[in-house]
Amino acid sequence: MLTDSNSSFSMPSTFLLIGIPGLEGGTLWISISFGIIYILGILCNCTILYVLITEKSLHGPMYFFLSMLAMNEVALSSTTMPKLLGVLWFGAHQILAVCCLTQMFFVHLLSGFESGILTAMAYDRFIAICYPLRYVSILTNVILGKIATVIVVRAIVIILPLPIMTGRLQYCTKNVVYHSYCDHMAVVKVACGDIQFNNVYGLVVSLSIIGFDLMFVILSYVMILRAVYKLPTREARRKALGTCGSHISVIFIAAVPIVFDFVAYRVVENTVSLSLQVFCANIYILIPSLLNPIIYGLKTKQIREQLLRTPRPKTVTFKNLQ
Repeated sequence: MLTDSNSSFSMPSTFLLIGIPGLEGGTLWISISFGIIYILGILCNCTILYVLITEKSLHGPMYFFLSMLAMNEVALSSTTMPKLLGVLWFGAHQILAVCCLTQMFFVHLLSGFESGILTAMAYDRFIAICYPLRYVSILTNVILGKIATVIVVRAIVIILPLPIMTGRLQYCTKNVVYHSYCDHMAVVKVACGDIQFNNVYGLVVSLSIIGFDLMFVILSYVMILRAVYKLPTREARRKALGTCGSHISVIFIAAVPIVFDFVAYRVVENTVSLSLQVFCANIYILIPSLLNPIIYGLKTKQIREQLLRTPRPKTVTFKNLQ
């Protein structure tokens, strides 16, 4: 039985995660579905990683970013799903405050990584289509390392204040978090002090990462479309756009739940049920981790060929004994 408990104005030593509020009746089916999707996502991403690492022909810039995305998907889903399944299966609602803040940091950090990686992949497609002859000379290993460093450092610098500010809020007698994991806004709402600065900073984080990255992606594809339009034949234009299909699909899968989550929390909070908000927050983490490797595995010819390739049996010859 969950109860609100704790001391005066300091952060409680533990929080209680509700899970998915309002969907307690479907806990079994939800937990089984989430568990299956989580395991399949781990397997699919690890398979893609194995192929990208072991096949030397797939060590180009695009595959470098794809391997980053696969590793990030494994880490992001593993940050939330084990605890959620523990809540749904074993009633393990309690989480230490320090663990809650740590989970908050990594959930938002890895989400920032994902946004940055998808933006870098848009830049990769821009170079590949607009400057095909200079593709390899522009996206060298040094440049790829710098891009990866910028993605990591930017996310750390922007996200690190979130758990720090949350830990300094005033908390009264409540320690129940109406969420399945320690989302920043869900934990902030437990506080009884002034949370306006946290709200504003959360908005700044969303706009500075997602807003900037989305504008960069749109700009990249505007330039790509201009370059494609100048190609002489329809077949050439089709092939050029075909190389972007996987990336566009992945961006769409990631963007829809992100936009819904942002709007639900900050624009129409009172008109969207809490259970739907939390459910979609988990879908945002789970579904891309499963669909992204499938999309790239099916749509990218080089990866598809490696996945479908099976070792040929060696031909054995027998010599007659004279």
